[in-house]
Amino acid sequence: MGCLGRGIDFLMVNDTKLLYTADDLAKFSPEFEIGFPGEFPYTRGTQPTMYRGRLWTMRQYAGMGDAEESNRRYKFLLEQGTAGLSVAFDLPTQIGYDSDSPYALGEVGKVGVAIDSIEDMERLFDGIPLERISTSMTINATASILLALYVAVARRTGADVRKLSGTIQNDILKEYIARGTYIYPVRHAMRIVTDVFAWAGENVPEWNTISISGYHMREAGSTAAQEVAFTLANGMTYVQAAMDGGLDVDRFAPRLSFFFNAHNNFLEEIAKFRAARRIWAGIMREKFGAKNPRSWMLRFHTQTAGSTLTAQQPENNIVRTAVQALAAVLGGTQSLHTNGYDEALALPTEEAAGIALRTQQIIACESGVPNTIDPVAGSYAIESLTNQIEAAVQSYFERIDKLGGMLAAIERGWVQQEIQNAAYEYQRAVDTGEATVVGVNRFTVENDPPIPILHIDEALERKQVERVRALRTRRDVAAWQASLDRIREHARSGANLMPAILEGVERYATVGEIASTLREVFGEYRETVVV
Repeated sequence: MGCLGRGIDFLMVNDTKLLYTADDLAKFSPEFEIGFPGEFPYTRGTQPTMYRGRLWTMRQYAGMGDAEESNRRYKFLLEQGTAGLSVAFDLPTQIGYDSDSPYALGEVGKVGVAIDSIEDMERLFDGIPLERISTSMTINATASILLALYVAVARRTGADVRKLSGTIQNDILKEYIARGTYIYPVRHAMRIVTDVFAWAGENVPEWNTISISGYHMREAGSTAAQEVAFTLANGMTYVQAAMDGGLDVDRFAPRLSFFFNAHNNFLEEIAKFRAARRIWAGIMREKFGAKNPRSWMLRFHTQTAGSTLTAQQPENNIVRTAVQALAAVLGGTQSLHTNGYDEALALPTEEAAGIALRTQQIIACESGVPNTIDPVAGSYAIESLTNQIEAAVQSYFERIDKLGGMLAAIERGWVQQEIQNAAYEYQRAVDTGEATVVGVNRFTVENDPPIPILHIDEALERKQVERVRALRTRRDVAAWQASLDRIREHARSGANLMPAILEGVERYATVGEIASTLREVFGEYRETVVV
């Protein structure tokens, strides 16, 4: 009945040893520093006091149906003790189509909230004080438009936009690698990202302008080492693009943030976070010459692993999520989302979302883990795994450099193929029983009892379509058209797009209309097929 053996460890940079000793640490040179929390290279955390000074932000990812439905969920989560909002958008919003587009049929509000216009954004945040709450938005290809909508709504409520805090994911490179919600060709998309960097640095200085994401690559099947390597390689690409555009590294780098997955292999995940911090600190100081210590810090949000959730015996997912969340906390995350146990079946119910939040609160208030700063430091196993992951990541960097950099590696499909190979190997191990998934290929039961799941009312799509069509009949057509013309002009001239996009949303241009205007100038990306 045991689960010993290689199991899922076969995906690690090396197989887990039965016993670690000081000799394992001696194999690595002194460049693999441990140091102190809050000091370069931040292996032990970005702050000297870590959670003794301030707990991580408990940020629950949510969005469903229309803006009113999502607003109700946000208020429920805030009442239950969550400290920050995290917005999930539906697929049409993510890829730049309005709810009444033929391409949106059947998808409106299904995997997140439908946002077409400034009126939807006002409904989404109705009654929520934007100056006092931190908001994260998981949005990429249309991130510039959604940030403009958020700022425009804040202006309408009288908030000081310079005090707004939060994050837009805005990581377009990982869309080409693993997720697929891209619109424009890679290099045009990169231009939009750096326009956001420049504009937000001047106008919304407390906003994190990008969340460089490894999460989706891990969901697609990457190993822990690949997740760190490809995420940080993307990060270097963004930094270089911004510097090539004339931006001072120490002006924008402190607002960079990262987003990682917390997977099942407990010790490996803790080591992964520590290695990522240390590698990034060295990159920013040595490669890019950043002088500000805040530019060296890798600050990150973590989400527990959706791909590990099972439809079979779904209550087991509560335990999986707790283990993953504890790894993120011991790894030093700055904010955390815990998945609902029913998410392999549907969007989480209110009950499942509540249990997920309570999981974080129990770790924070009952486990005792936050009472000690970096309690895992000095563990032979943790420090050895941290060193091994760093060595594997550096090896990937060398391979990427030989391919001509991350953009070239993505455009050739090499990164995608590496992840696909890892995903295949893992699935093969599950299929053969080499890797155990409890309740799926071992410890199964007949006839799982059904659990309640969330259903999105089909009428919400019709209601949203009617709203966006009604908006088009009420707006000032001349002002609306002039704003789209200005967006088109900025796209062609190379001028920063954000002022034009902000004007567009304030003139009631929709997400789909702005995205379509940019499509006219930039074209659309077609994926490279690797055979």
